Amino acid sequence: MDKYRRRNRHSSYLPSNLVSDSQPLSTLGSFNALPLEVFQIILKYLSVKDISMLSMVSKTVSQSIINYISTSSGSKRLLLQNFHTLELHDETENFAILEHYRSLGLLFKRCTLLLPTKERLKYIHKILIEIPCFKFNGCAAPIQCLGLSCYGMFLQTLTAGWDDLECHRVFNFVCELTNLSRKMQAVVCSKPGSARKLELRIRLFCRNVLLDHWSSRSDSAFWLTRILKPWPMVNQARLLYIIFGPVSPHDGQVFWQKMTEGPTDESSLKGLADAIKLLYDTGTKEWTADDVISLVDELSVVPREWLLENNARLLILSGNNICFTFMASKAVNGRALELSRLIVFLALVCEKELYCMDWAVKMMQKVCKVFNTPVERNNFLQNVASAFAGIIMEMLHSVMSGDHDEDNRSFLNLFHLVHAQANFHKEVLYLTMGAVST
Repeated sequence: MDKYRRRNRHSSYLPSNLVSDSQPLSTLGSFNALPLEVFQIILKYLSVKDISMLSMVSKTVSQSIINYISTSSGSKRLLLQNFHTLELHDETENFAILEHYRSLGLLFKRCTLLLPTKERLKYIHKILIEIPCFKFNGCAAPIQCLGLSCYGMFLQTLTAGWDDLECHRVFNFVCELTNLSRKMQAVVCSKPGSARKLELRIRLFCRNVLLDHWSSRSDSAFWLTRILKPWPMVNQARLLYIIFGPVSPHDGQVFWQKMTEGPTDESSLKGLADAIKLLYDTGTKEWTADDVISLVDELSVVPREWLLENNARLLILSGNNICFTFMASKAVNGRALELSRLIVFLALVCEKELYCMDWAVKMMQKVCKVFNTPVERNNFLQNVASAFAGIIMEMLHSVMSGDHDEDNRSFLNLFHLVHAQANFHKEVLYLTMGAVST
């Protein structure tokens, strides 16, 4: 065996437990008659998928393929690095390189099948470390780079089907390599926006490497949980905003003031809403309904208190269950005044987005049942009516004082709110009169 190792100068890349005296070279089968150099030339003519299939023939064949990957010609062919030469709008070329790394992930999965998880990761890291764009800070232009996405595709394919304990080890391994926890601590413990480049790097790494390539929602929830759970709730909310919140269209950096400067649109909130639904709907034991609702509540003050319209829009996008649970929590905790104002902005968003107004009325009706006594319910309904009047007066005062921008946003908001109130009360009348007539 020592003689064989000296003859094959690439075998030093292999973990020692992959090579065994009990595995004779004859297990190469028909390839046994070929010099190693010729075997590697043959591999050049096979696709990555074909090489992956070949690696399952025997342990010795798998070893020879790993040796080929470790050669300069093998790594040059297999470890593609043209992440910046592609046009980002060319979906065909983007798909091709992502599929290449999916196939490469399957190849490495099969070649290292007999190794313990820790050894597999060490070996794979030794190969992939040669790719600068796979590193946390390795690329000078990360927004225009497909490197992290390819790394994520590779990692997803490699770990698909692994149990939670093994995947947890993978996460810990990746965190250790990148100092991810320390970098996250730096951004969650500093003023929002004070480390914009680091915030952007964390967002891109978490999304492209750890989260975006999973087809199963339970897998996505697992990895998102690994990212969030080590931190207190206030830091979880900050990280959630960094990873899924709105970004500037100019430089891709986190747009911290988006939720406080004015009403936002659905695209700015969709990522956050989808993440919240993911944690709430997957039924993982690590997240209770109270945990998710507390996270939503904490999120609404990142970096400071949001406009209520943006709160309402997030709740609508998060779905009926989360919206109701969030509002019921406020009712139970004696926050009826805040809840009544939220009802108004739910109606406003329904009006602006042309959602069915009867949804907002039925949500209010459902929340009413949370209150224990008729007196509490009546007080809540009175608060809703007063909130409509009060918020309309606030908007009217803003318009009459001239405190509005050039596109008359304040006036349009008032216009939509008046129509929202009319349509909301129309649905209430339909509901009430329908009950009387029956």
